[in-house]
Amino acid sequence: MAFQDFIRFLLPREDHWYDMLEELARLGHDASKALSSFKDSPASKVRESVQAIEHKADDIVRKMEDALARTFVTPLDREDLHRLTSELDDIIDLCNLSARAFNLYHLEKPTAAMVQIMDKLEACTALISAAVPQLRKHDYQQLVDAGRKVRVLEKEADSIYRQAISGLFSDSHPDFRELLRQKEALDDLEAAVDYCDNVADLLTNMAVKHG
Repeated sequence: MAFQDFIRFLLPREDHWYDMLEELARLGHDASKALSSFKDSPASKVRESVQAIEHKADDIVRKMEDALARTFVTPLDREDLHRLTSELDDIIDLCNLSARAFNLYHLEKPTAAMVQIMDKLEACTALISAAVPQLRKHDYQQLVDAGRKVRVLEKEADSIYRQAISGLFSDSHPDFRELLRQKEALDDLEAAVDYCDNVADLLTNMAVKHG
């Protein structure tokens, strides 16, 4: 038995830590799918759907914080548990900000660039949702592989974002209200994908630390 496996054998089995992380990762994917429904649904309905998911995530974050405050021995570093919880929640928060921007600025439908970034976001959250359960299994290579794939998607989303922003400002007679609507929505979408990259980096670091 490897030394790290022996240490894990000695530690109390408290699977609720992994349950909470995995549920947050699933909710992140649910939030991105609800956001993508803007392709076919009104902004107000999208806003309600994403906000409901955000409320569920907030409950899990509170439970994690309470558990960390009460428990001395944890299966992963306390700092890593806290940071991963926060980063996963940030993805959901940014999905909610995007949905709010759609509704606040009365966007009737997403632009082609928004659709492309939402597709990248949904793909990123699917990878993260599948990767986080590997922490429980100590399958750290899967975490590294997922991180690489998320980083590729993030770079693609960033390129789409930059081209879209450049296009907004290239018009010599822009409609500034429309420019503001689109830029705010694009900013929030791009930020959500960026936080997926943050989670991917953290999972990779945890794999290196514990692998």
